[in-house]
Amino acid sequence: MNISNENQGSRDIHPVDSKAVSAKLIAVFPQFWVNNVRITAEWYRDFLGIEIGEYFLDPPVFVHIRRDYIVFQIGLAHEPASITRTAAGLGCNAYVWTDQVDNLAQEFLSKGVRIVDGPVDRKYACREMIIEDCNRLRFCFAQRI
Repeated sequence: MNISNENQGSRDIHPVDSKAVSAKLIAVFPQFWVNNVRITAEWYRDFLGIEIGEYFLDPPVFVHIRRDYIVFQIGLAHEPASITRTAAGLGCNAYVWTDQVDNLAQEFLSKGVRIVDGPVDRKYACREMIIEDCNRLRFCFAQRI
């Protein structure tokens, strides 16, 4: 089997042994491209309680930020067309599961985070809250109900 990727050319993919264990997807680190990596990372630290990893270069062009099991990658957009855009309507740029959405809402409100919607119970058995960050990116924090 040959798979073509326009950015990397072609490469051969070997057939999978039917007795082999299937591959597991372990984690995903969404990437957000912004005008200023340091200002964005510090906003996440100050307003969402997220830890800042080691910056790459100075001024920084990239950093991992994390809280509990969630990791985001923040990168410098080198041109305006590369900036991550705000999700439309009630859409979001990332959907984050939590075990206590109401407690999280109280924490965020106490820090002055802009809550766009919720917390609200949805018909699909989730309680959700949507916030907007310093770049107008939207994040939905959800809990099963």
